[in-house]
Amino acid sequence: MSGHSKWHSIKHKKGAADAKRGKLFSKLARAVTVAARDGGGDPDHNPTLATAIQKAKDASMPKDKIQKAIDVGTGAGADGAAIERVVYEGYGPAGVAVLVEALTDNRNRASAEIRHAFSKHGGNLGEPGSVAWIFEKKGSIVVDGSRYGEDDLIGAIDAGAEDVQVDEGKLRVVCDPADLTAVRESLEGEGIEVESAGLAVEPKSTVELKGHDAERVLKLLDALDEQDDVDEVFANFDIPAEVLEQLAA
Repeated sequence: MSGHSKWHSIKHKKGAADAKRGKLFSKLARAVTVAARDGGGDPDHNPTLATAIQKAKDASMPKDKIQKAIDVGTGAGADGAAIERVVYEGYGPAGVAVLVEALTDNRNRASAEIRHAFSKHGGNLGEPGSVAWIFEKKGSIVVDGSRYGEDDLIGAIDAGAEDVQVDEGKLRVVCDPADLTAVRESLEGEGIEVESAGLAVEPKSTVELKGHDAERVLKLLDALDEQDDVDEVFANFDIPAEVLEQLAA
């Protein structure tokens, strides 16, 4: 797995216990609302919504708040229509490519804040298309690595899975987005309990970072992640797991 994926996992764990839970819930609700608005309110037929709901549950967001966000997105409120999804692209220290997905009701504000974060931490915001080609969307299915082994997932390969990755006690099945439903159904048909399934953005190649460069890139990602309008941050770096743990502590 790329260092970025490990960093994202660490950030997710920290966020679930963050004292600023209200801010976290607001960002999660916005993601649920937009996913429901764009793809419908049924997570079984909307992988993006399923992923957003799982993230909200992992952060202990109350079920009623999740349902309210879904209702807003499917037309029970006007707020969902005011939020738009905007993608920003740029480069961080050491030439690391950074892709930022924002959900905002004020594009000018989001652009200014994201540009400032890039500039302050040694990066620069690029033009549309400048780094998007480095990333690709994949289907991602996570199961508990303490309950299942890689041999248990052979059926997923037959159903279209491309890879099985091991990370922090979890097994992650990666596939083409078009095969996500078939791979998930194959796993569940084998009696394997799926923890989460949805779409993920993966780098096609990574830049290895060490020392000061690693610290600078993580500070940039932290600064972007803390912006109210930012939903997801992706980057194509690789850092040893033990270094990441130290820097993210």
